[in-house]
Amino acid sequence: MNEGASRARHVAIIMDGNGRWAKRHHVPRAMGHRRGVEAVRKLVRSVESMGLECLTLYAFSSENWKRPDEEVSDLMNLMRKFIKSDLPEFMANDVRLKIIGDWQGLAPDIVEMLEDALEQTAKGRHTLAVALNYGSQQEIARAASKAAGKGEITVESITAELDTAALPPLDLLIRTSGEVRLSNFLLWQCAYAEMLFVDTLWPDFEPEHLQTALDDFATRERRYGGR
Repeated sequence: MNEGASRARHVAIIMDGNGRWAKRHHVPRAMGHRRGVEAVRKLVRSVESMGLECLTLYAFSSENWKRPDEEVSDLMNLMRKFIKSDLPEFMANDVRLKIIGDWQGLAPDIVEMLEDALEQTAKGRHTLAVALNYGSQQEIARAASKAAGKGEITVESITAELDTAALPPLDLLIRTSGEVRLSNFLLWQCAYAEMLFVDTLWPDFEPEHLQTALDDFATRERRYGGR
């Protein structure tokens, strides 16, 4: 995107607040995660109408393995159900699935399902990138190691080896639930991205919230270090 342009091509979201939503509504934490999946579905359906080329979602970090076994198991089962149930909708909405992170370290059956989904959606015009078993520091370390193996380490050579190398540059990062931190997500890619932190809990985040964020982005002047 050229300096000063205001249309967002690539938006990333840290989907935070499922647990607090569940607590606020006096339901099991697992219900919060399920409602979070519904919020994802709504956004995927709206990507084309909002003119986005890519939507990247932080679904499961490399640090999330520290959560209780029962919660991790529930998240993995939700992932299985989501892939099975939503693959036809991805294809119908011309959405290409991309996975970033060390996703091949997940359970073998999930890896197989993801590989099938990646193949079946490969021709989609709009990209949904899902960060699974992802940590940005680990990603940067892997990219730097690959760049070093090919020659000189530069900004360009590291960027070319990142999991997001084939995606448009990140324009806008949104975090829900009122937390104001990046939590090891897209640290390199956020160098010149605009950021927006909202109080809305993720299960309550609607396409209208994203549209409001895009409208706000359109008013910002991006200088990339210039005056």
